Amino acid sequence: MDAMNGLLTGKRVLVTGGARGLGLAFAERIAREGGTVVIADLRDELAAAEAARLAAEGLAVHALSLDLADPESIRSCARQACEVLGGLDGLVNNGAVTDSGGVPAEELEVATWDRVMTVNVRGTWLMTIACAAALRASGRGAVVNLASDTALWGAPRLLAYVASKGAIVAMTRSLARELGDGSVTVNAIAPGLTLVEATEYVPEARHRLYIEQRALQREQVPEDVCGAVLFCLSDLARFTTGQLLAVNGGFVMN
Repeated sequence: MDAMNGLLTGKRVLVTGGARGLGLAFAERIAREGGTVVIADLRDELAAAEAARLAAEGLAVHALSLDLADPESIRSCARQACEVLGGLDGLVNNGAVTDSGGVPAEELEVATWDRVMTVNVRGTWLMTIACAAALRASGRGAVVNLASDTALWGAPRLLAYVASKGAIVAMTRSLARELGDGSVTVNAIAPGLTLVEATEYVPEARHRLYIEQRALQREQVPEDVCGAVLFCLSDLARFTTGQLLAVNGGFVMN
């Protein structure tokens, strides 16, 4: 679609964890649909390189450094994003860590649990709050939180991550009620197992399980999730809030 007539023309969006994987796919699609995007990531050099690559194609993409474990970094990133974009219409809370993958619950270390909760849950909360004033000022603000279908079916040997994504679902509903007074929508997307760098550790048997038990029996790729994110950011979803959309090929039917 022509970016001048795209679904998100004129939208100013911050995507956390945007240097690679799902976040990068979201940022590129948002830009191709006419949006202006800031990708924020702890991997700031990679984020800058990807933003430069996309900008060379004529897309409006910028990069900032972000550490979701650091409250000051979150506040600074939100402030800088608003300055770069001239305001904010959308926030995609994609940044997260897995860390606990493959570890049974009885062997999970407290430090690992705390890190996953700090980045995935506290980071999402603090980033949303840091952006709330700008999103309210937009008059058409939208927050999209990335959950996971692991929280819907209870994936084993992934307890901290699953718990954090379950918290994201619950937080989405509460934040939708709190931010609704400013006409800000808050929705969650729950992707299935997707072929990205962050899932390279997942055993082949788990990939086969997903494929065999999906209604749509194939691997999931980042592009499969982009449509749901674009919808939630767009004006088509202005009366949709507090909802969870599972995008997993029918592995879990929410």
